[in-house]
Amino acid sequence: DKGYEDAKLVIDALKNKGVSSIGAAGFCWGAKVVAGLAKDPLIQAAVMLHPSFVTVDDIKSVKVPIVILGAEHDHISPPELLKQFDEILKASEVDSFVKIFPKVAHGWSVRYDVNDLAAVSSANEAQQDMLEWFAKYLK
Repeated sequence: DKGYEDAKLVIDALKNKGVSSIGAAGFCWGAKVVAGLAKDPLIQAAVMLHPSFVTVDDIKSVKVPIVILGAEHDHISPPELLKQFDEILKASEVDSFVKIFPKVAHGWSVRYDVNDLAAVSSANEAQQDMLEWFAKYLK
């Protein structure tokens, strides 16, 4: 809850400075904060990477374009849950993209062995997906 309230303060400060297009990315529990911001909507685009604590009800309330990037091996947000999120979003009018990265575990996009080329490649791909989404919606 505090993360959400703190994020709202940052968004208000940005808007007071004239920023009109804001995106938010949440990694792990930060995805729950992004889910809240995407419900109001306080932002224009959202990205969640290996989300934690995000519920089906959160996803049903999303009102802004959203990408969800998950891991094949994730006991916190398993692929079955991410597939539910995908079905909910596809049934809504919200533009969305859900992707499950094979052979990676929760946290793969920020915690990986830099000597593991496959891990580096997956993290880079997730970052590229995020940047492309923001480029599409944040003009």
